[in-house]
Amino acid sequence: MSTTLFPAFGILIVDDEPAWLRSLSLTLESSAGITNTYLCQQSTEVMGLLDNKDHGGIGLVLLDLTMPGLSGEELLERIAERHPEVVCIIISGVNQLDTAVRCMKLGAFDYYVKTDEEDRIVSGVLRAVRMLELREENRAVSSRLVAGGPAHPEAFAGIVTRSRSMLAVFAYVEAVARSSQPLLVTGESGVGKENIVRAAHALSGRQGRFVAVNVAGLDDIMFADTLFGHVRGAYTGADAARKGMVEEAAGGTLFLDEIGDLSPASQVKLLRLLQEGEYYPLGSDQPRRLRARVIVATHRNLPAAEAEGRFRRDLYYRLRTHQVHIPALRERKEDIAPLLQHFLAQAAAEMDKPTPTPPRELAGCLAAYAFPGNIRELKAMVYDAVSLHKGRVLSMASFLTAMGINQTMKPETACAPAVNPFHQFERLPSFAEAAELLVEAAMARAGGNQTMAARLLGISQPALSKRLKQMHNGEEGA
Repeated sequence: MSTTLFPAFGILIVDDEPAWLRSLSLTLESSAGITNTYLCQQSTEVMGLLDNKDHGGIGLVLLDLTMPGLSGEELLERIAERHPEVVCIIISGVNQLDTAVRCMKLGAFDYYVKTDEEDRIVSGVLRAVRMLELREENRAVSSRLVAGGPAHPEAFAGIVTRSRSMLAVFAYVEAVARSSQPLLVTGESGVGKENIVRAAHALSGRQGRFVAVNVAGLDDIMFADTLFGHVRGAYTGADAARKGMVEEAAGGTLFLDEIGDLSPASQVKLLRLLQEGEYYPLGSDQPRRLRARVIVATHRNLPAAEAEGRFRRDLYYRLRTHQVHIPALRERKEDIAPLLQHFLAQAAAEMDKPTPTPPRELAGCLAAYAFPGNIRELKAMVYDAVSLHKGRVLSMASFLTAMGINQTMKPETACAPAVNPFHQFERLPSFAEAAELLVEAAMARAGGNQTMAARLLGISQPALSKRLKQMHNGEEGA
């Protein structure tokens, strides 16, 4: 059973009625998953508890007004003076407007009457918790970004990088790792999004499991069954109850990959899970609490999908409370050389071969390549080359083939730094003419293969196809 407390800071409930204290703490736990609570019956003990930093770091006080000793209003005033960082919510038996106004002027975050519906009180407490979490996260993000990197680089030890942009990603992820709110990780396929997610889990302090689910291709029923589980007899063939991934990840992290491919019906289910913090296993009428931190990832352009109506706006804004984008490998070319060495050593160890020496031209040649498949593509190139390797110096042949470079050219020529070809021109071509020349050269090198030609040009295949069609129409109209 997980011992992770929520929220990360303590919530002090102050009331001279022990039955009310216990009732409210149980309500907060059952309705909102709030477990980090302290109960206090003596108003005279409150300031001592707040002064004692070893007590667990109290961030929120739920305060009754009418108590023997110090009144709630007196306590509110003292807390605001000595502990302005602590948020106070009044939950009192007194239902008077002038009292409520007075408390708000003294700095109360909100005011509730004990006879109010439980849902209103719980929602108010959760709003205060969220505000405090955001305040701490903003402070942590600012601190980490000013420092220029993470305070715990060991959590990112499995990610090979020299890039400053990646260090900024590390700093942000570390700053929001302990948040209970969703984290959205975006980036092209192959950039290593799951490695970042695993680092966030490692830094979260959560004792529960890391559970990953790829939701691409799951229909609505399969999505609900995978996430929420089912009770026995929920449908034909459900001979035994089965836990869902939400329950498996209790106290830990639930990672939903390829979230941009989720069907509209499943998007509604995920939105309800995040909004209500509860779910129903298939065939059950008893709700269960979400006790995992949800992290999602996608290579899709979610703002574009939302604008086109393919992704719910309310779900998108719920997911992007915290958002981090992983840059493509072509945007951090300084990582190519260390990644090459890393994968060479890794591949050689797995294949029980000595680590080969890469030719001097290889790193520069790779740096000139667009890497549409990012780190995953580089790894595949290296593993393929090492599997074919027999000598001491690694052959460049398989790399050149993968990059679509003519192997009849010498590597130093094929991979040489680009020289401006227009210096020798008496008349500079127009942009349109230069674009056509580039397309023709790429298609010639690729032997008419549009996918390979698009890679050489660093554009998508549909963009190249559109360009070829325009050129063809232009020739026909000439």
